[in-house]
Amino acid sequence: MSKDGVNAAVPVAHDATPAVDPRLIVRQEGIAGYFGEFKRRLSSGELGSLPVVVALIVIWAVFGSLNSSFLSAQNLSNLSQQIVGTGMIAIGVVFVLLLGEIDLSVGSVSGLCAAIFAVLNVTHGVNEWVAVLCALAGGAVVGLIQGFFFAKVGVPAFVVTLAGNLGWNGLMLQILGASGTINLSGKDIDSRLYSTIYGQTIAAYGVAAIGVLLFLAASLLDAKRRQAAGVPSRPPADIALRTVALAVVAFAAAYTLNQYKGLPLALLIFLIFIVVLDFVLRRTSYGRQIFALGGNIEGARRAGINVAWIRISVFMICSTMAAVGGLFLAAQIQSASQTSGGGNLLMNCIAAAVIGGTSLFGGRGSTWSALLGALVIGSIQSGMNIMGLSNAIQFMVTGAVLLAAVVIDSLSRRTQKAAGRA
Repeated sequence: MSKDGVNAAVPVAHDATPAVDPRLIVRQEGIAGYFGEFKRRLSSGELGSLPVVVALIVIWAVFGSLNSSFLSAQNLSNLSQQIVGTGMIAIGVVFVLLLGEIDLSVGSVSGLCAAIFAVLNVTHGVNEWVAVLCALAGGAVVGLIQGFFFAKVGVPAFVVTLAGNLGWNGLMLQILGASGTINLSGKDIDSRLYSTIYGQTIAAYGVAAIGVLLFLAASLLDAKRRQAAGVPSRPPADIALRTVALAVVAFAAAYTLNQYKGLPLALLIFLIFIVVLDFVLRRTSYGRQIFALGGNIEGARRAGINVAWIRISVFMICSTMAAVGGLFLAAQIQSASQTSGGGNLLMNCIAAAVIGGTSLFGGRGSTWSALLGALVIGSIQSGMNIMGLSNAIQFMVTGAVLLAAVVIDSLSRRTQKAAGRA
């Protein structure tokens, strides 16, 4: 304090080096900054999809070494079709998990919507497209009802969806009637969407090329917009490296599919849903509001986000995706029955989202988590079926993988808090 009682001004070090966000290193230094960025992410608990990718490689290596038919083009092609139903439902689960909530009704909703389609189209002869739209609308209405009780009435999502799991299953049984099973014709639109395979070699390679080109165009456009705004952007070498990596994966998948029958339409539809909904989450204000709500609900409310509407809409998306998945599952077994949506479907869908990298604590995840998680679960089931192991072993192994994913998520979150990143 100075003699006249006035606090002396604290000198400011004008030559102090401003702090730089380490996440910008990779964009400022290009490929040379990747190693440092990778170490920073690991030390701060930002693991991303790394654990599930490593797990998938290990699973494929183990089963491939035990039985060579596991990595055959036929088995991998069949696997790409078989995961579609579960994966579609898991996409919806990802949206709910981003809020830090859970939906325990997706299995029953998928069975209910499959029953709606089967009864309308097969029993009553309603146009197949109208029947599909009615099934999807049924899923959206279910989500609206459950979302209303959660967002407006204040009933915990766990309780609402647990009640829905029982109630929608009962409604499905009522709709199916005394027979309990309705067989699909195999010529309906639902069956065709699942079973159609494009045998032309150009189909799989063409889709791979289009995907790579779209990724490259989007990356270049994003870099251009960032440069125009005066913010760090990915250098050309960075974009080139990412594009080449994607091209290797895409064309390897296309080559594998072409070694058997070709490109399954169901897989293509699944990938389209993933890309479109990932765009919604990452590139729209609505998607950013979902992440904001999952990260800090009170902060989101004070920022002017309509919390109730976001919650209701997310549950509608989840139930609608459950309806889509239910239609593909019905096409897979060519029927809608009393067992539709039952068994371990609910657990597999939630496990796929979590194993794929979506956090149970909200605010972190991606629609690509559904693909990765479904691949892990589907690979475990496929490998064990080839080896002739019982369902009991499959359940135990899948449960162990799910527990490992949750443990990694918890440890990652704890590490991020310690590093000041969460």
